[in-house]
Amino acid sequence: MITGLRATVLAILLFAAVSGARAEGLVLEPGTASRLVLDKTFATVMLGDFRIVDVHTVGDRSVIIEALSPGTTNLVFIDERGMVTANIRVSVCDPTASGSCDAAASSETGGARSPASIPAPAPRQGGKA
Repeated sequence: MITGLRATVLAILLFAAVSGARAEGLVLEPGTASRLVLDKTFATVMLGDFRIVDVHTVGDRSVIIEALSPGTTNLVFIDERGMVTANIRVSVCDPTASGSCDAAASSETGGARSPASIPAPAPRQGGKA
């Protein structure tokens, strides 16, 4: 029951984000990361699918998006008043798949202002996490 309620609330929030804020896009390859700088500050970031990307906040206007596996997801940025300030579509595509990156790139609108691609953090090897 609670899981269904959470899914419904998330769907409503994502729908509100899509209808209330301009959707923008970013295309990455697995194993890369990009810094995204927003025009407005945010208090919360909602991630549609944690299996596709990981997000690390850098401040109240910037995040590092780490591409994990191929797919498409959204990042919804919410300000301190609970208003959606940005809805960023992130496509992670495999460059070895025929045309997957080209198709994703042509459908995106370029949501990052001066994105800087950086190497993704190295995975932890053994030991405690």
